[in-house]
Amino acid sequence: MKESFIYKDEKIEYKIIYSKRKTMEISIEPPDKITVRAPIRLPKYNIVERLTEKGDWILKHLNNFKIIDYKPINREFINGETLLYLGREYNLIVYGDYLRKKSVVYIEAENIVVRLKEKDKDNIERALELWYRKEALNYILDSIEKYEKILNRKPKDIVVKEQKKRWGSCTYDNRLLFNWRCVMARPQAIDYVILHEMCHIVHKDHSKNFWNLVESIMPSYKEEKQWLKINGHKLTL
Repeated sequence: MKESFIYKDEKIEYKIIYSKRKTMEISIEPPDKITVRAPIRLPKYNIVERLTEKGDWILKHLNNFKIIDYKPINREFINGETLLYLGREYNLIVYGDYLRKKSVVYIEAENIVVRLKEKDKDNIERALELWYRKEALNYILDSIEKYEKILNRKPKDIVVKEQKKRWGSCTYDNRLLFNWRCVMARPQAIDYVILHEMCHIVHKDHSKNFWNLVESIMPSYKEEKQWLKINGHKLTL
């Protein structure tokens, strides 16, 4: 069930998810999905109060989404569909081979080719995801090596995983976690995500010192951050 509040004469709808957590979190997804994750006993008036405090920020995001060419992606995983890899569009080509034991995915000219035993939608999606995960890890490892030298810091571990809400994160003990879908973005945007998390090894917050460090290494980071905001919904299977 959706709740709503009025801010600057606009009715803003949102959904509350209560759970065992200590803090409240507000997330916005295109085109207009607002989710509030709140502690179980947090009164509703506190939630509305916090949403009102963030009203300008919420409206800014909602207005930004209105100018984005947002279209939900519903893939059939059939020949001719386009897939993104390192910011470029490739055509999907699928070959069925009943004698093949293991699926294989590779790039050939302007195509991402999938060869597998059965041309089943789930099997194709699974094969592609495994390939993207491997490609993401390889790209990230190469890029991190560069930033390790610049920052004189090394992560404890590097993991590529499923992350619905984030492109990357850094744990308290310096394990770096990355969304496997980031390898679909253009290289500069992927490098921003990697640098962002590497800088969290130095500064665990998003303080001025953190952003100054990011900017000192990547002066154009704001462009890549904006690119991800505009194009992030396209980076999916």
